[in-house]
Amino acid sequence: MKIAMIGTGYVGLVSGVCFSDFGHDVVCVDKDPKKIEMLERGEVPIYEPGLHALMAKNVEAGRLSFTLNLAEAIEGAEAVFIAVGTPTRRGDGHADLSYVMAAAEEIAQMAKDYVVVVTKSTVPVGTNRQVKQVIKKANPGLDFDVASNPEFLREGAAIDDFMRPDRVVVGVQSDKAAEVMNEIYRPLSLRDFPVVVTDLESAEMIKYAANAFLATKITFINEIAALCEKVGADVKQVSKGMGMDGRIGSKFLHAGPGYGGSCFPKDTKALARIGQEHAVPMQITETVINVNEAIKRRMITKLEDLCEGSFNGKVIAILGVTFKPDTDDMRDAPALTIVPALVGGGAKVRVCDPQGQHEGEALLPGVHWVDDPYKAAHNADLVVVLTEWNEFRALNLKKLARKMATPHMADLRNVYSVKDAKRAGFEAYTSIGRAGFNKD
Repeated sequence: MKIAMIGTGYVGLVSGVCFSDFGHDVVCVDKDPKKIEMLERGEVPIYEPGLHALMAKNVEAGRLSFTLNLAEAIEGAEAVFIAVGTPTRRGDGHADLSYVMAAAEEIAQMAKDYVVVVTKSTVPVGTNRQVKQVIKKANPGLDFDVASNPEFLREGAAIDDFMRPDRVVVGVQSDKAAEVMNEIYRPLSLRDFPVVVTDLESAEMIKYAANAFLATKITFINEIAALCEKVGADVKQVSKGMGMDGRIGSKFLHAGPGYGGSCFPKDTKALARIGQEHAVPMQITETVINVNEAIKRRMITKLEDLCEGSFNGKVIAILGVTFKPDTDDMRDAPALTIVPALVGGGAKVRVCDPQGQHEGEALLPGVHWVDDPYKAAHNADLVVVLTEWNEFRALNLKKLARKMATPHMADLRNVYSVKDAKRAGFEAYTSIGRAGFNKD
């Protein structure tokens, strides 16, 4: 099949590359000439493990190409995927659908034969019906269907998520559209990965409900962690005990400094807004949003306690600023709340992150970037593990402590233990939801 993918951001590029690996003929379209030039040179504009090699393989095989020309991309295509951004709109928390609607109108103006227009972007309930109306208005004679096909890709594991999904969700209004979508995903159904076919609204809602539930799990265990610190419990043991219950499951029960990234913050806000618009307040989701922000701010207090109540004049090493490991994504990362508070408090902040500098330089002004955690810790008063990159999971803690002016550690991902820190010579150590210690 021939597929056109509009948008070469994270979702569009990963999806386009993976569809081409299924054997489909995929043309990825973008309006950014620099991005298309980069892709045509074989360069990947985002960091995602395995994506570069898979892209190169399918370009070489002739199944994957890139263009600025939308008309050329959709000519002969049986499905056109819309994978453009839907950022949170300023002022009201709703998803900005302007890019989606603009893409739909352009498709309508250029399409000639029957085509399924598939929304891959995360969009509020009812959006696909709006897309249908936009296309009808722009080209009343066009034979087409719309479909909803939300993505469920974890940054850092996106290719495996696409190739080995828990499920594929497809929302359609006609048997013809369902046939096209089933043919697109046939390589997965042949391997018994479930393809769930629903109506448009249910498909749209599944995406928001799933992400809001996962954000709730994260926020719940972070609240439990705060209580564990007060009562003397260990949140890692609590999480393990909870996760063994099959009704709960162990995933997303890892305490930390709050969720971030491209999906959870945006999608929880959008779901809350959808609820408000339909007079069905999403009270749990609204609370999750507020609590998550409070958790990020609580981290600042923990760091302040390790700096004797003031950041002024302190040297602080931050290990990791992306919202999670194996990505260069800084969107709504806890670092964007925590690091500016340190800089604003008068600290000299050094940052070490394997992939974060490219985006982080603009987002975190006033910090000094280094490429080695031990350099970051040299003469530092505090080292903070903020993102659990593999590079920071097996540090030589003795070496790290020796390099510091005052060996204090804030382990905000619970990578290490009190025993590890004491044995290495740290004088103070704190983590999330577990006992710490202070020499005094």
